[in-house]
Amino acid sequence: MQTTLMPTRQRSRLRDWSRRTWRYRWLYLLMVPGVCYYLVFHYLPLGGLLIAFQDYNLMKGIWGSPWVGVQHFEAFLTSPDFPRLMKNTLILSVYRIVFGMPADIILALALNEIRVRWYKRVVQTITYGPYFLSWVIVYGLTFAFLAPNAGNVNVWLTDQGHSPIAFFTTEAYFRPMLILTDMWKSTGFGAIIYLAALSTINPEQYEAAVVDGASRWRQLWHVTLPGIREVFVLLLILRIGHILDAGFEQVYIFLNARVYAVGDIIDTWVFRAGIEQLDFSKGVTTGLFKSVIGFVLVWAANRFAKKMNGSGIW
Repeated sequence: MQTTLMPTRQRSRLRDWSRRTWRYRWLYLLMVPGVCYYLVFHYLPLGGLLIAFQDYNLMKGIWGSPWVGVQHFEAFLTSPDFPRLMKNTLILSVYRIVFGMPADIILALALNEIRVRWYKRVVQTITYGPYFLSWVIVYGLTFAFLAPNAGNVNVWLTDQGHSPIAFFTTEAYFRPMLILTDMWKSTGFGAIIYLAALSTINPEQYEAAVVDGASRWRQLWHVTLPGIREVFVLLLILRIGHILDAGFEQVYIFLNARVYAVGDIIDTWVFRAGIEQLDFSKGVTTGLFKSVIGFVLVWAANRFAKKMNGSGIW
């Protein structure tokens, strides 16, 4: 009896699957470009990781280059530049998390409290507009304000009888300049995610809080912040996974030889070694090292988050 029922069940499941597929055929068709993009640009290039274990020669190719095992990993980890690169990368990444994420939340909460719609839209447009500017433009604007001789800030300092400050070539000012420009550029866009999370909070919770006599601050603490907790945890885990990505584009554009001690990160070092010096094996080795560390950090952060509040990525 089972042998006669199983084919019937399988045919029924196949028909149901075919019907669902045909019903949502246009949605599946819309998925094709995205799937092809990830296959071509994210999964197929994984075969190039073999270069990390070779003394890669561009003329010989992957299959003709000699194998060297983990020699490149040992050279990178024992390099005299490694402590400085790792320190700068971690410091800049931690600064972006510590100062960037609270700024996103504060802006989202402030926008959420605005009741005049047109004013809220104007403020939101102005704040997330810089996100669409390239870092070259941001550097140009920053240079216009902080240039040693003609910058607006130094002109004002000179008029007040003070000496001009070399913001771009002074180690003490370089990291704060990177963090502040990053916050100016990305805070408005980051607030959009929290605004979307705030819109999902049930208004009845605020009504119940008002009935209980809760003030605006109490409603913020007991209703609003718990409502965006899961989104915050998700974004925090993702940022921890990219903690070794300290913003290559920004740092590369702002960086100069006088601030290498505090501004040179792993990605800028890889660019000089892997692209400018054509040492592709070194670049792939560092990229693989960052990916493994990022995966471990995401896994650890996700487990910690689930133990603390029961929410995580998976």
